Amino acid sequence: MAELLRVKETGPVAETLLRDGGVIVESVIPPEVVAQTLADLRGPFDEQGLKFTNEFNGFKTRRLSGILALSRASAEIIAHPLVMSVADAVLKRHCTTYRLGSSTAIEIMPGEGNQVLHRDDDFYPIRIPGVEFQISAMVALTDFTVENGATRVVPGSQDLRDIAGIPDSDVVQAAMPAGSVLFYLGSAVHAGGTNNTDKTRIGLITTYSLGWLRQEENMYLTMPRAVAEGYPEHVSRLIGYQSHGPYLGVYPGDPDGHFWGA
Repeated sequence: MAELLRVKETGPVAETLLRDGGVIVESVIPPEVVAQTLADLRGPFDEQGLKFTNEFNGFKTRRLSGILALSRASAEIIAHPLVMSVADAVLKRHCTTYRLGSSTAIEIMPGEGNQVLHRDDDFYPIRIPGVEFQISAMVALTDFTVENGATRVVPGSQDLRDIAGIPDSDVVQAAMPAGSVLFYLGSAVHAGGTNNTDKTRIGLITTYSLGWLRQEENMYLTMPRAVAEGYPEHVSRLIGYQSHGPYLGVYPGDPDGHFWGA
């Protein structure tokens, strides 16, 4: 049976991710950051978390987008040095800069079933051999267990095998304690799991995409500019306030770009 390798923070995370399609690093995010992020998201989850319910997302799963607009503490997760180092190693092979593709908080409630297996980067209309368009970092804000719906992953499925032909024996679950990170490639097959407990399972999944691609989530509409500008520069750049090289996505005042007519 396939397994997800667990490596230490100082281990070869990016190399394992590229080889296996997914990797777990345990106990990365400090407990106080996890607790504050959970506290920040509780109200929004209760008020608007069910607005994304459908057959794909589930009818017993709460979801939130625009996370940096809801929780300042989440920036310490989304821009964590380990996450950035993995994104650097995997994505900068094919781009100058990368950006947030999306950031979504997910609360799987008791009684939710298995989500359909899928690839996160399938919304892009083409593929380029050897190029990963994005990586994902799923951070456990509560303990992930087999019983409460820990993310299901198919190691090695970045080979683009047919999803319909994947046997159950190839699917593993990313059980991990709160504060841990599951990294997986955009081309890796995965899905949420069934929650057979009486408590919810909460995770924060953030994707990081090549800087020359359109972001999955329109950060400029989901997040007020004043909020973005209130973050340190490295976070606002992740949101999208940066160009890719000197000419793509430039804007007045961009420190790295050439603005036409300037």
